[in-house]
Amino acid sequence: MKKTKLKSSKYFFLFKQKFIRSKLFKTILAVFILSILLTTQVLAAETMWTKAKAIMQDVYNQVILISTIAAVVTAAVALLLMNFSKNSRTVDESRSWLKRIIISWAILNGLGFIMAYIVPFFEGGKWTG
Repeated sequence: MKKTKLKSSKYFFLFKQKFIRSKLFKTILAVFILSILLTTQVLAAETMWTKAKAIMQDVYNQVILISTIAAVVTAAVALLLMNFSKNSRTVDESRSWLKRIIISWAILNGLGFIMAYIVPFFEGGKWTG
């Protein structure tokens, strides 16, 4: 009775070792294959900085597009209030809002001008003009 129990536990122990080895082998193989696949995708881009620059330019272009549309709509509302209002306080407030809209829109577009035309002169911390 003891021999059969010992014999079965011995076989169970060997089976467990084989299972652990095969599971470990499969895990190592999966990590190796994933590292190859992920490395290939990372190396597909030129550099991280060029990709980040492209993303930031795209985000900035979208912000400028939305801010231009919002500025036109709010400026139109301010102009309508200024022209058709009989209350002098409303006219003064709409005039001040129109000035704020124009100034903020000019600042947003001015940042784009600085990034597009002036920053390349200072690349690498040196004047390249």
